Amino acid sequence: MRKPGGAHRWRMIFTLLGAIIFALGSFWLLAVMNKNAQDISASKHLDEPDYFITNFSMVRMDLTGKPSYIVSGSKLTHYPLDDSSDIDQPFVRKLSPGMPPLNMHAELAHIDQDNTRLQLHRNVVIDRVASAKAQHLRIETEALTVFPDEERMETDVPVDILTGSSRINGVGMRANNATGVVEVHNALRIVLPPKPHPAAAPK
Repeated sequence: MRKPGGAHRWRMIFTLLGAIIFALGSFWLLAVMNKNAQDISASKHLDEPDYFITNFSMVRMDLTGKPSYIVSGSKLTHYPLDDSSDIDQPFVRKLSPGMPPLNMHAELAHIDQDNTRLQLHRNVVIDRVASAKAQHLRIETEALTVFPDEERMETDVPVDILTGSSRINGVGMRANNATGVVEVHNALRIVLPPKPHPAAAPK
């Protein structure tokens, strides 16, 4: 004989189990929603800078442990999304064995590709003093991409080059600091210094 109240007791048990399952399901759904919100928030923060440094200076070494180039500026802003950095008022000094330093100035710079590419913008000036191996070099442009580890630079915009006493104007340039070769691609204009007059023959 079935005891009275048995069916009622089972209904209470099923109701309680249902409530527990619903509560667990709600907790799981809340956890998933929180995780998704955290992931979205984290992805948004990756687009924003994670730190900045003012009045900084850093030295990059070559494979032999010697300074390769020095980068300084009034402010460095780092972006974690692609591990790149922006620099205000950058100054770059490229050091090469047997050659005088190559100094680079600009208003803005962007460093990316694992610190192997430097993009200079606005009032870019490159200057190298004369030496026994090379003439004085000065380059002026509005945008220049520099690959310090490869000792080369390039631009696709107008450029003004002063090498020794000769001036070269054009659009687009490729230059190699190691070999001293400078190529200007389009609208090339070269101004050479006047030749000295031969000495008058004695009478």
